[in-house]
Amino acid sequence: MNGEVKAGRSGDESTRLEPQERVGRYAMKALAGSAIGYAMDGFDLLILGFMLPGIALSLRLSTQQAGALVTWTLVGAVAGGVVFGALSDRFGRVRVLTWTIMLFAVFTGLCAFAKGYWDLLAYRTIAGIGLGGEFGIGMALAAEAWPASMRARASSYVALGWQCGVLCAALVTPALLPLIGWRGMFLVGVLPAGVAWVLRNRLQEPQAFVRVASSKQGATSLIGGFRLLFADAASTKTSIGIAILCAVQNFGYYGIMIWMPTYLSRELGFSLTKSGVWTAVTVVGMMIGMGVFGQIADRIGRKPAFLLFQVGAVATVIIYSRLSGPAAMLWVGALMGMFVNGMVGGYGALMSEAYPTEVRATAQNVLWNIGRAIGGLGPIAVGFVASTYTFQIAVAMLAGIYLIDIIATVFLIPELKGSELR
Repeated sequence: MNGEVKAGRSGDESTRLEPQERVGRYAMKALAGSAIGYAMDGFDLLILGFMLPGIALSLRLSTQQAGALVTWTLVGAVAGGVVFGALSDRFGRVRVLTWTIMLFAVFTGLCAFAKGYWDLLAYRTIAGIGLGGEFGIGMALAAEAWPASMRARASSYVALGWQCGVLCAALVTPALLPLIGWRGMFLVGVLPAGVAWVLRNRLQEPQAFVRVASSKQGATSLIGGFRLLFADAASTKTSIGIAILCAVQNFGYYGIMIWMPTYLSRELGFSLTKSGVWTAVTVVGMMIGMGVFGQIADRIGRKPAFLLFQVGAVATVIIYSRLSGPAAMLWVGALMGMFVNGMVGGYGALMSEAYPTEVRATAQNVLWNIGRAIGGLGPIAVGFVASTYTFQIAVAMLAGIYLIDIIATVFLIPELKGSELR
């Protein structure tokens, strides 16, 4: 198309051609819709971390049962990611993204009416199914709307949506939780339903998807889509490598972030407000890391950017595990957050470039949620080690997994900087 792609907008602008290197209005709308949906997920998971002590006390849950609420949310996310990613490749990014947000919103709201452990666990699991679809679909939507030279940045901007939700939770929860309780906080989770309605009515499918869906490629079956992830030796190697990166990412993130509020309050005596501030500073570091990662990856390549941040993650996690002073934990926590979670800014671009359009969302969600499945063990592992030994030892344990990350990046991940989407 002579260096141009068609922007999938409604009305007379649906036929307008956007220059390849230009970020048009449709690209910005696609990015906003993806990031906002992802922000709702981040908000929900962090407020769960703040609410666990109150929920456990109110419903008389053991520590293991409280941790299971997080784990089963992530189990649901794995199932939802696999199913909704495949559905998105067949029925459309925007349409299926709307379904996932609605499912997530409704069952998060139902958590407010839970009478005991088992019904709350069921609601959290089903809400997780909705949550699981949003990462891959949103990343695919943004990647298909943005030019190749800025794709890593677009990926990082979508990932920043999650952290905006987490930051909002860290700042708002300490103020709201004492007023409305954990049940009231779950009712706040109904708000994304409004976002879903606006998204579905204001955003059309990306032209890259429409073009492939109307061709023979668009007829790929659900099972066929999964098989394409391992279609040949090169695809299998890439898929295994990305799955390892996603597993390490999720294990480290959930292992630290879910237990950090509890650790700061119980072992260091921080108030709820102070714990929120310390967590928020760490999250700000993560946000800076994502933004920086997207810029670096678009300039020097995906692999060098990943390796730089992985080495930084090993170093800062080890340093953080040896700290106990509040001031030092504040600033080193921000630096740790930058390296540990900054890499999320590159996964969407990497996976979008590695797989063709007819399986792009499937690949994003399957591989990311394989990582979530393993990452779901993070809170359990950290909780076990922290209760058996100390939280510092539990954090130090996490440094080792980033060494695995480095090995996988060197030997399994291809360099795809600047690649046009297939």
